[in-house]
Order: sequence, then C-alpha cells, then structure tokens
Amino acid sequence: MAETMKLELTNEWDKTFPKSDKVNHCKVTFRNRYGITLAADIYEPKIAEGKLPAIAVCGPFGAVKEQCAGLYAQTMAERGFLAIAFDPSFTGESGGVPRYMASPDINTEDFQAAVDFLSVQENVDPEKIGIIGICGWGGLALNAAALDTRIRATVASTMYDMSRVNAKGYFDAEDSADARYAKKEAMNAQRTADYQSGSYTPGGGVVDPLPEDAPFFVEDYHNYYKTDRGYHKRSLNSNDGWNVTGCMSFMNQPILSYSNEIRSAVLIMHGEKAHSCYFGRDAYAAMVKDNPYADNKELLIIPGAVHTDLYDGGGKDAIPFDRMVHFFEEAVK
Repeated sequence: MAETMKLELTNEWDKTFPKSDKVNHCKVTFRNRYGITLAADIYEPKIAEGKLPAIAVCGPFGAVKEQCAGLYAQTMAERGFLAIAFDPSFTGESGGVPRYMASPDINTEDFQAAVDFLSVQENVDPEKIGIIGICGWGGLALNAAALDTRIRATVASTMYDMSRVNAKGYFDAEDSADARYAKKEAMNAQRTADYQSGSYTPGGGVVDPLPEDAPFFVEDYHNYYKTDRGYHKRSLNSNDGWNVTGCMSFMNQPILSYSNEIRSAVLIMHGEKAHSCYFGRDAYAAMVKDNPYADNKELLIIPGAVHTDLYDGGGKDAIPFDRMVHFFEEAVK
C-alpha cells in the first residue's frame, strides 16, 4: 500500500553551498521497497552526451540533502557524473511517518531505491552506478554494497558504523552487557512514556550553546551544524535531533556482517585526526579479511583532517574529489 503523505518540496535554492553554473539541478522523487516516497536533488552536467555514470549520495546521519550530500553530488556532476542527493526515509523532505526514525533495514533500502531510480533513467548507464555515504551513511553504504550487486563502486566518507556506536558507545567505552542493558532499559521506559503521550520525544540535536568542557568531536559537530557553515532548518542535527528511540534498533542489528563478501570496488576515506577514524580503519580491515575480492578495496587516510572536514572541505579542500573521480572511473571500466 502506498503512503498517503504528500511531500512538500522547496523550489528555491536553499543549500548550504553555492549553486554551480556547470550543472543543471532539479527536484525528483522515487519510492523505496516499503512504499515510502523519497525526495532528492538531481545534478546533471550541462555539457554531457550519451549515457552517464551515476552516483547516489546520502549523509551525514541526521543531516539533509541540502548540506554536504548535495555538495558531493553537485561537485561530482561538475566532473561528468549524473548525481542525486536524497533525504532518507522519515527525514528532510522525504516521506515516512512517524518522523525522525532510523532503521538499519529501511535506510539500507533507501540506497537501493536510489539505485532503482538511477537504473532506469534514459541518460544513465545502468552498468556504471555508484554510491557515496557520508558519516553514518558511510556504514549504510557498505551495507548496501554487500547486498546490491548493481552497485559497482562505493565511497564511504568519514564513516560511522551506527550499529557499533549505538551498541558500544563512542570509542567502545560502553561495550558491556550492563551498559547495553542500562541503555535499553532507558529507551524502553521512553517507549512507554511516548505511547502514553501519543507523541515521540526528540533526543536533541548537537548541543548549543557549546559547553566549555565539551569534547573535541562535539565542538567539531557544533562548528558545522550550529553555525552558518552548515546549519539547515530541516537538519535533525542542527535542530531537535532524532527521537530518543529513533536509533534503537541499531543496538542489536549489526549492519556490516557480510562486508568481506563485497565484490565491487570500495574506497573508505577518513581524516587522520577524525574522532571517528577507528570506524573506517576497522571497517576496512574487516572488509578485506579473507575476501578474495580485496584488490579493489582501498583505505585513504587524509593527513590532518578531522571528521567534519570531509563534510564540506573544512576550508582546506580536504575532500579528495579528483581521487574519487579516478576511483569511480576505474571501478566501472
């Protein structure tokens, strides 16, 4: 059964980055396997002939397509790709109710639905489709690559493994049965309260104002989501965040169980000084372990870069777009 929620798509340019004069841009929609309608920005090079290689971009986790996913998509379109940046189910301009929920399954499906859409476009070569996942969507992109054989190449940028961070906490500091039990106990109490009230309690986005004793990674997020650099009115991280119970299912549903069976090309890129770099290093190690298709896998560590530098370049051109173009071109030859 199709959903009845009507999407309201913004027509004016409301991105956190300037519009390029080298690409055509418009809004599109497509449905995922669960009947949820997703909203996307499509970026197409103005000068293009024949069927193009295509890329679907999503992330970071709790962001919207008007932030860095759109920047990635537009920049790749400037370099000859047809690219879409989409909002995941339950967020941004996309459909799905209740709002501000996340799902290992549905969010992986969102990437596959984007591949569905790209595969049937007249100006797209269906044999040359790739995906880019940023932050928490980097882990979900790897999960999609393990499931969808149509995906020829995957870039995971400044990635999180959302299952790991929910189940074990940051830096695995809460990796114990007791710590997990306490978190589950609190979330299940919240479920009861939400059911009684008839609404879901927001968990709060990035903390603001920034406490003086905030850890660096919180400061890093604040500098992006809560300033003119990256703030967007529809971004969960910029505002009230996911629901308290929004990411609950990630706690016992690992997303990277079969990553070492990925046959297609994968580039994991991470900032050397990113608090999250251990996610990328460990995901790469697990992906190539006992994988007979390890030759087309790469871990790229970017010197001096922190987590959000790979959101928008961090003012130092930290995003290696030329390297990404070369990777995609080699992968789909």
